Amino acid sequence: MSPGSDAAATEAVLREMRQEFLDEAGDATRDLTLRIERSRHEPGDLADLIRVARRQALSLRGQGEILGLSPLATVGHRLTDYLSESRNVMPALILDDLDAFLEVILDLVEGRIPADAEQGPLVRRLPAKRGFAPEDIEVRDIEIMLVMEPGAQTHFVERELQQCGYRTVQIGSTFEALPLIVRTKPDMVIISAVMPGLSGIDLAIGVASMPETRNVPTALITSLDPDNELLALVPGRVPIIKKGATFPDDLFHALDNLFLI
Repeated sequence: MSPGSDAAATEAVLREMRQEFLDEAGDATRDLTLRIERSRHEPGDLADLIRVARRQALSLRGQGEILGLSPLATVGHRLTDYLSESRNVMPALILDDLDAFLEVILDLVEGRIPADAEQGPLVRRLPAKRGFAPEDIEVRDIEIMLVMEPGAQTHFVERELQQCGYRTVQIGSTFEALPLIVRTKPDMVIISAVMPGLSGIDLAIGVASMPETRNVPTALITSLDPDNELLALVPGRVPIIKKGATFPDDLFHALDNLFLI
């Protein structure tokens, strides 16, 4: 068998796997939509509904990436992130938001949104994460990506941003963050300096330097001493946000300097 026929056979198998995945994702999405509708009339176990939605989100996130369906993978990541902070959100709002997510997923699965659609506008169609924001806060069309490990500090930063009306998405890995920054072009990226694997400082330098991302405003959040030699590597146009007592002021100045206030 020639290399060309090998490649054609591989592509045929990949197309078959993609179609099987799309069919399964469509069935799961329609089933979840029916469960949501039943929950509106017959309130049941919301925790179980969220568990099912989280499983579907993880499937989209993992299989979508593997099979080259990056818009579905991106939406799966957003749904996972949304559900990670849903404890304090009213059930009716969760159901409405889930419906909105599922509508976009079905549009992708059934081809109404093309596979090569720009993902920046796509993710802004999705419901904003509500975990820490009062329900009467008006959500602004400004998206801030937090590249920080889960924990109390991340919750604090995210709460501050959501209560100011910003849309937020949290990414716990620098390796995962980079392609999402390229695809979705957030209005700002706040990166923790200390991250496992590729450091946040390395990511900040890369984002500020690469042609594809250098116009994405980036800030670095850190508890490192200002004289630390690693911070000297950070481009001067990347604001430094210090953890601790000066955090609110540093965050305000970073947002203001990047014209996001």
